[in-house]
Amino acid sequence: MNCTRFNECASCSWYPGDYERQLREKVSNVRMEFEKIGFGDFEVYLSPPSHYRARAEFRILNLDGNLSYAMHGYDKRLLPIEDCPKTISAVFDLMPNLLKEIQNSEALCERLFAVEFLGTLAGEVAVTLIYHKRLDQRWREEAETLKERFKIEIIGRSRGQKEVIGRDFVIEELPVCDRRFKYVHKEGSFTQPNPFVNIKMIEWACDVCEGLDGDLLELYCGGGNFTLPLGDRFERVLATEISKSSIAAAKESAKMNGIRNVSFVRLSSEEFARAYRGEREFKRLKQAAIRLDEYRFSTVLVDPPRAGLDGATIDLVREFENILYISCNPQTLLRDAKILRKSHKIVFGAFFDQFPYTPHLECALLFRR
Repeated sequence: MNCTRFNECASCSWYPGDYERQLREKVSNVRMEFEKIGFGDFEVYLSPPSHYRARAEFRILNLDGNLSYAMHGYDKRLLPIEDCPKTISAVFDLMPNLLKEIQNSEALCERLFAVEFLGTLAGEVAVTLIYHKRLDQRWREEAETLKERFKIEIIGRSRGQKEVIGRDFVIEELPVCDRRFKYVHKEGSFTQPNPFVNIKMIEWACDVCEGLDGDLLELYCGGGNFTLPLGDRFERVLATEISKSSIAAAKESAKMNGIRNVSFVRLSSEEFARAYRGEREFKRLKQAAIRLDEYRFSTVLVDPPRAGLDGATIDLVREFENILYISCNPQTLLRDAKILRKSHKIVFGAFFDQFPYTPHLECALLFRR
């Protein structure tokens, strides 16, 4: 089955042939909800209609000895697919040829459960092969051959085991605001799935932050996706994130780009709130030689998980003059916006179609006291 011709995959809500109508429909639905709290002036940023997704995960079906990629249907059944035009070109072109090579290797195909792809606009791809077996020396030798054949990075995973053939990351390079930023995208860590829309998100954030004085605090910074370009808009940036691997990637990316006015520290938003108010000292701040009283914060950027902000973090961000809130869940953003509007007004808003052919819509608001 080719997933461009059928409407059974749980990840595809509509037929891709009618992209702009589908986008208008979901934008209209979300905009109506925000108009209820007095704001509806959203800019809308489209995605390419195909070859837009840099991260993709597929189950593997073994049908009478023949391997096939598969995705879950609405009834939870696994459906075999021939290809997936949602994936960026480097991944799309690799998928069928890679599976043929795996099929021809007993060590690579035996008990293969799933395959994950992580690609870049420049064509780098890391492939994670997930197994229900122990990976041995024979598997490593075959994986080395696979790596050389396709010039890709290979990561093998099994319960309690990780084998890296090459690197477990790729380097993405994004053209943003007349500059090119390099990012370390690590296998298994969160990265924005749609690089084309991601570029538009970063540029929009940079535009609305133009002219804001002082320093920037960023919570939930991930691998520094917004942090690095926003360093050009503020005197200094302090960015926090709870994930060790994301913080490590962010620091490496800042070093690669020669950015010196950005500091990263591994803290949750709740931990930062306690440190900021002087309720507790954290060794991680001291080890990074970060003194919060030396910052002149004017703006806070939050890009939280789908659950949105907890009460303590909402109380914290309301202390800032400007709040830039980026959300993958319009419902929790709307919920939090109702609270933030008690002290701040919405001055800019945007919708970003990170996930074409689904009901999901990325939203962003800039609040000002």
